[in-house]
Amino acid sequence: MAHLQYFSYPGFGESARERTWYSQAVRVGDQIIISGQGGWDRDSHEISPDIDEEVDKAFENVDHCLKHAGGQGWPQVFQVRLYMTDITEAAMAALVRNLKHWLPDHQPILTGVGVSALAIPGMHVEIEVTAHDPKETEKL
Repeated sequence: MAHLQYFSYPGFGESARERTWYSQAVRVGDQIIISGQGGWDRDSHEISPDIDEEVDKAFENVDHCLKHAGGQGWPQVFQVRLYMTDITEAAMAALVRNLKHWLPDHQPILTGVGVSALAIPGMHVEIEVTAHDPKETEKL
């Protein structure tokens, strides 16, 4: 798959690539598709026990991952896949607050799934997105 560009940002991304053999993002034509981003600190790898902080950090990590892959971040996102271990009112409020903050100009499609566990112990939320990068279309 030499025509695809893979990305793993410094800190958590590079560590995950070495430890578990996956990348944080891939460019496919005019799209950037990212691996699930949790609410981890990219340097310490710690996850806050506070759901608001964890969700906020997960959204920040999505933005960082997209930008590391050469995108512009959340404004390019058109699809969101959300995985949560405990879908509570507080978790949903944090999700909606972040969607409104990061995507004030459009409402992406979203699929939310309740799961029994995520890959990292203590993690309660994981977010995958697909983004459209129009500057790649302009090159064609």
